[in-house]
Amino acid sequence: MKTSISSVALLLATVSLSPAHAADAPQVAPPADAAAANEADAAAIIVTATRSAVNRDQVASSVTVLDKAAIDRAQDMGVTELLLRTPGVSISRNGGYGTATSLRIRGAETDQTVVVIDGVKLNDPSSTGGGFNFANLLTGDAARIEVLRGPQSILWGSQAIGGVVNIVTPGPQKDLEGSFDLEAGSRRTASARAAIGGKQGPLRWRLGGQSFTTDGISAIAPSAGGREKDGYTNRNIQGRVELDLAEGVTADLRSYYSRGHVDIDGFAGDSQEFSLNKEFVGYAGLKVDLMGGRFRNRIGYGYTDTDRDNFNPTLARTKTFDAAGKNKRIEYQGSFAFTDGITALFGVENENSRFRSVSPSASLAVPIPAPARGKAEITSVYGQLSVVPVTGLTLTGGLRHDDHSRFGGKTLFAAGGAWALPTGTIVRASYAEGFKAPSLYQLFSEYGNTALNPEQAHGWEAGVEQRFLDDRISIGGSYFERKTTDQIIYSSCSTTSTNPLCFTPGTTTRRFGYYANVARAKAHGIEAAASARPIEGLVIDGNYTWTVAEDRSVGTANFGRWLPRRPRNMANGSFSYDWGFGLTTGAAVRWSGHSFDNASNATRLDGYTLVDLRGEFALSPALKLFARAENVFDKSYMTASRYGTLGRSIYAGVRGRF
Repeated sequence: MKTSISSVALLLATVSLSPAHAADAPQVAPPADAAAANEADAAAIIVTATRSAVNRDQVASSVTVLDKAAIDRAQDMGVTELLLRTPGVSISRNGGYGTATSLRIRGAETDQTVVVIDGVKLNDPSSTGGGFNFANLLTGDAARIEVLRGPQSILWGSQAIGGVVNIVTPGPQKDLEGSFDLEAGSRRTASARAAIGGKQGPLRWRLGGQSFTTDGISAIAPSAGGREKDGYTNRNIQGRVELDLAEGVTADLRSYYSRGHVDIDGFAGDSQEFSLNKEFVGYAGLKVDLMGGRFRNRIGYGYTDTDRDNFNPTLARTKTFDAAGKNKRIEYQGSFAFTDGITALFGVENENSRFRSVSPSASLAVPIPAPARGKAEITSVYGQLSVVPVTGLTLTGGLRHDDHSRFGGKTLFAAGGAWALPTGTIVRASYAEGFKAPSLYQLFSEYGNTALNPEQAHGWEAGVEQRFLDDRISIGGSYFERKTTDQIIYSSCSTTSTNPLCFTPGTTTRRFGYYANVARAKAHGIEAAASARPIEGLVIDGNYTWTVAEDRSVGTANFGRWLPRRPRNMANGSFSYDWGFGLTTGAAVRWSGHSFDNASNATRLDGYTLVDLRGEFALSPALKLFARAENVFDKSYMTASRYGTLGRSIYAGVRGRF
């Protein structure tokens, strides 16, 4: 442990502690703009994960903003790899690219994070926790990624107990523009992405697509007997159109579709099994600005459709799993600027979710059972008031009421403030409550329990950030705490158990387990962050997170034990240097302390340190060559017991913008 602490101390002494958030954040049209008389300064860092475009210095919660420059500089293929470089974020993955990926913010469950693309909330009602699987989310056409940490249920509703990940794609800035990225590397990995868009009078449009393929690694680690490679292919396309119908009236259409194919291994080891995942997201909206932009309105309809199927070609009945989830969301959001310093944000939402799931027997002699089905409806009303009583001080407070078709009404509260002082000091503090209804899978699947109660949480944080030398140096930190009650866990059943929940409801058929509200959890910790540009061309950044996430279920054997797959200590550091003749080089270090794979803490996952190198050379302002080496020292490690991770990998490519 002394060695680990010394390593962290050395890392923090040589790098800064904040993910890159350059001041030249791209200007985009968020789905709901802030109704403020004074526009944010063009050079400021704008945050839209708050459901309104506000200056980062006015946000009461901890937020990280990765702009396009930071995304390109990191060169990561997947969004999860980018997010891992930010404070408070950990992941676990069941193998290489495309396999089941769980992302946790500040020790919260993976299904307690809301994922948003261009204002459209993503989730899969047929997944275990009703959350989003990050496995198929590639960096693609992202222009900015925001991570808002801590409970955010006032604005984003159920699931936002851990935080919000907001991905923003670019809006066109020219009459005609385009971009492309081509790269290839280890394990016959190849990625090709292209996008084109433009502005013609009242019309703004953009269309992009990507193809990614890799031979991969064995999902089961070699140390656990894995030998064959499990490949992955992902193809996606997305588009958006905005049309000004009249002054202050804009129609907005967006769509996203992806199809992923990944080879997977069975619990016993190598197999020929594979999984197909298809995701469709559609959105249609109308934005109406009144009173010179002081009163802004948005009406929208969002639709998500996720279809997941598993196959085993060696079985008589090849399809082993079939699940589908659909979401239909109708929403209204408005904002009204009473004065330059008082703004109200408010809205109404109605969401209908459905799921279907079935696991057919491998034998053709056994009829396919009727699929488990379920549906739920939730209607929500929310409001938030933002007040600037004195220069630099922003106070916010909000309420949300959710009316769930199965669990009735629940009202939540949040409040906070951010104070930007003339000394370059920013002080933040906030309190927020969270609420998450059981997922349809947890209620109605073959392991379901219709007697479940919703998960509830409340948390607070306080932090300080100090900037020096015209913002060329920044250092800060925050303390956070969150308590969760009625947390839902999966409980296994023995073959001799007499517990009624160990039998399929209404039958005498045994089942492997069930979901239950038996857990209480608590998480608290510290996030430290800093960044520096000490000389022209040099960018140094990094972060350190200490998170204590524990099971606090009184009277149980696991009381006081670490929640699974959550390291207590994590740190990142990176630097890049522009040599002035088109060449930029850099390196990144990621360190994770040990964690445990299971609730009893019987299986330990060792800590690890990974080093990446990267370089870029500009052939012209519009065309750049790039290359990187990941896990340079070929470190063997696990984020989930028995599952493999990528060893040393080398990639190179070309990037164009015109």
